[in-house]
Amino acid sequence: MDVSLLLLDSMLGKFRAEKKWVLQALGQLSDEDIVWAPTPESNSIANLIAHIRGTVHQRIETIFKGVPDIRDRQSEFERGLYLSNEQATNLSGEAFDIVIQYLEHLKGQPALLLTQPYLDKASLTHSAVNNQTTVLNLMIQMVREVHNHTGQIMYIAKMRKGQLQWKYD
Repeated sequence: MDVSLLLLDSMLGKFRAEKKWVLQALGQLSDEDIVWAPTPESNSIANLIAHIRGTVHQRIETIFKGVPDIRDRQSEFERGLYLSNEQATNLSGEAFDIVIQYLEHLKGQPALLLTQPYLDKASLTHSAVNNQTTVLNLMIQMVREVHNHTGQIMYIAKMRKGQLQWKYD
């Protein structure tokens, strides 16, 4: 098997698992839990989900789907950002679905992993990647960033609820 397909399958497994755990955690939280932050300087689950969704929008939808970039990164981190549990669940599901669909698309065209989609775009800001990056590097960065933020979501959820209930299917 082609190593690129193995890599894509690994990333797909990672994003599917992250989606599953985030949605299960959110299913055990109240609206109040979603907007609670451990300290005044900390992000809430609402902030983290808004940030994940904004990152997916800017790094995947705008480049690969041609959607206009309407991201307001600063607002993702506003103290007191309100998302209901339903909104948080929907935004999370959307973000993960977009990434998963794009990875599935790449499985059909693995040569795209080595392309540089940002070369003719405006300079990237607030990003771990630059305009010279390849799709492969972009997706590796997405795995890292989303994993870090989903870990923060799980930590905050456990702070609020103690032990969470998990379904291992």
